[in-house]
Amino acid sequence: MAKKRLFSGIQPSGEIHIGNYLGAIRRWVELLDDYECFFCIVDYHAYTVPQDPKTMQQRIFEAALVNIACGLEPGRCTLFVQSQVPEHTELAWILNTLAPLGVLERMTQFKEKSKRNEKNVNAGLFTYPVLQAADILLYRASVVPVGEDQSQHLELSRDLARKFNNAYGRTFPEPKTILGDGARIMGLDGKAKMSKSLDNYIGMDDPPEVVKKKLGPAFTDPARVRRNDPGNPDICNIYTLHKLFSPTETQALVNTECRRAGIGCFDCKMMLHEQMTAALAPIRERIRELRENPDVVHEMLAEGAEHARRIARETMDDTRRKMGLR
Repeated sequence: MAKKRLFSGIQPSGEIHIGNYLGAIRRWVELLDDYECFFCIVDYHAYTVPQDPKTMQQRIFEAALVNIACGLEPGRCTLFVQSQVPEHTELAWILNTLAPLGVLERMTQFKEKSKRNEKNVNAGLFTYPVLQAADILLYRASVVPVGEDQSQHLELSRDLARKFNNAYGRTFPEPKTILGDGARIMGLDGKAKMSKSLDNYIGMDDPPEVVKKKLGPAFTDPARVRRNDPGNPDICNIYTLHKLFSPTETQALVNTECRRAGIGCFDCKMMLHEQMTAALAPIRERIRELRENPDVVHEMLAEGAEHARRIARETMDDTRRKMGLR
């Protein structure tokens, strides 16, 4: 039986960090054997905020490089850049004619981002979920792995697929959501999600000495003022990272020793540093290899775009025909 098709995307919005890896990329790699996977670097989506044209191509390259190094290798999936497949924006326009204004106005992310960027509330930010729906439906994806913060957008994708099918005939599947493991990766400051813009992150390519330096002042259990204060690892972000990087026996040791004040926060961080270094070493080595051979990355993206364009053209030929446009 043919595998169901899966789609997901990542913006080239900055250095890829362990929050991106733990929250999305690692999960994508786990799904490679179960689905026919399409992963897209969604560069058009990045332009809802101002971008520097001089750095965009490098950021696209870095996003591709790290994703490949993490395991999204050609032969196991299709990795490509959104702007190299023009059918994304063509289908987005068609879906815009079906998207209810009131539904877009109620999108939680639009409301939140509008408040944070009051001087740049543009139409692209408003219709962002429609382009996201086009990204998914263009490949007739059956499943989409997302976090809970994107579930509202996935519901819109299903609604738009249903509206088009009812108006013009069965064309798109209604994509189902595959939720992640629920891990919300907080930044090292303990105040917000990990983000390069907030400088509270650990980059996937950070060398061990840089990671050690960043972990030093990282936020922990606020109740532990002194080393002999008992702690609660359940509210400590360092322990959350232990659960994602450390083997079970290390997690158990940290949990027990923290609660009885048998281990200090600095010692706990250094144990985490050791586990992170070991876990990320193969990925960092692959990053180094790819960075020394950039043509390999460009060739992989070109192959991915060629395959994606084939699928996209088939979808749009069918779409136009059913709409009476050819």
